[in-house]
Amino acid sequence: MLGTENLPLFIASGLLLNLMPGPDTLYIVGRSISQGRKAGVVSVLGISSGGTVHTVAAALGLSAILAASASAFTVVRLAGAAYLVYLGSRLLLDRTVAATAAPELPTQKLWTIYRQGAMTNVLNPKVALFFLSFLPQFVDPASHAKVLAFLFLGAVFIFNSTIYCSLVAWFAAAISTRLRQGSSSSLLAKRATGALFVGLGLKLAVTR
Repeated sequence: MLGTENLPLFIASGLLLNLMPGPDTLYIVGRSISQGRKAGVVSVLGISSGGTVHTVAAALGLSAILAASASAFTVVRLAGAAYLVYLGSRLLLDRTVAATAAPELPTQKLWTIYRQGAMTNVLNPKVALFFLSFLPQFVDPASHAKVLAFLFLGAVFIFNSTIYCSLVAWFAAAISTRLRQGSSSSLLAKRATGALFVGLGLKLAVTR
């Protein structure tokens, strides 16, 4: 579809990634608890805007390189697969449980909350690297519309993330309490995501 492949696997991977409590989730929970659901939803929109920036950057930057040769496309995908294996291995070997308590955040105007969410996401090099390694794995090498494929995949990922994060904002109080008390659940999510990334990376490295 639209120059992509393995779309169900892409959606499943993205949803599993969203289930892992991370900085974005904690920021949303903190804002929702300190200023209510409206502030939480605004923070979600800010983070989603940051994801849009990463998607466009990946689409334009990588497509320009990948359009030059099929070899460049293969190199990028193999490098991305190796990075996914690296991420997954770290998650599988890490025995620590990340702190999941929502941070205490000062009251801010809605525009400030939106801007902080967007900038936190845009300026995170780990997010940029993840988009650069993750999206190319699901672009059809034979597609003549790779830019469209990148944008479509990014839009799907951001759409699903926005829905999930909006639910987090809506039920922030209950979720934050559960996150504080559910270290075993957090560790299980980490292990499951790590296994998925390692398996996905190995599969892509072997079949491409």
